[in-house]
Amino acid sequence: MGARRFVAVWAPDDVLALVEGLHRPVDGGGRWTRRDQWHVTLRFLGDVERSEPVAAALGAGLAGAPEVEVTLGPTTERLGRAVLMVPASGLDGLAARVLDATRDEVAVADDAFGFHGHLTLARWPRGVAGWAVGAPVTATWTAHEVELVRSELGGGPARHEVVETFRLC
Repeated sequence: MGARRFVAVWAPDDVLALVEGLHRPVDGGGRWTRRDQWHVTLRFLGDVERSEPVAAALGAGLAGAPEVEVTLGPTTERLGRAVLMVPASGLDGLAARVLDATRDEVAVADDAFGFHGHLTLARWPRGVAGWAVGAPVTATWTAHEVELVRSELGGGPARHEVVETFRLC
């Protein structure tokens, strides 16, 4: 089985510092994500043996794609029952372009939810604690690049390695 891969946009350091400043209580059973894991997934690809065909498809599909203005916030929210996140808007068109570029390389799952841009802050096995929802966090930045990422799971938090970076115009 291959490593998991996804396509993502990362926020710049000043935005990450803002997110890092959010209150993170250690009680409540939540598992908080780390700064090096904070990204907005444009498409999860799953278990992909080789990155090269996906990277080639992304390169062709993102050629000439414009930079995108991304807005984070305005508050933390639940995603489903168990995820605490900050919504990220402005990436729908870019996510659709990534999907179109990669659909021949990676099958499209029957996803009733579609793209929902967000930055994951924490996961709770028994549901997000109510006190964690609604914390104010607002930021805006321009996404200058998209990255194909390889993710290794097991033995602690996921470890992400950038496979290839695609500049936006």
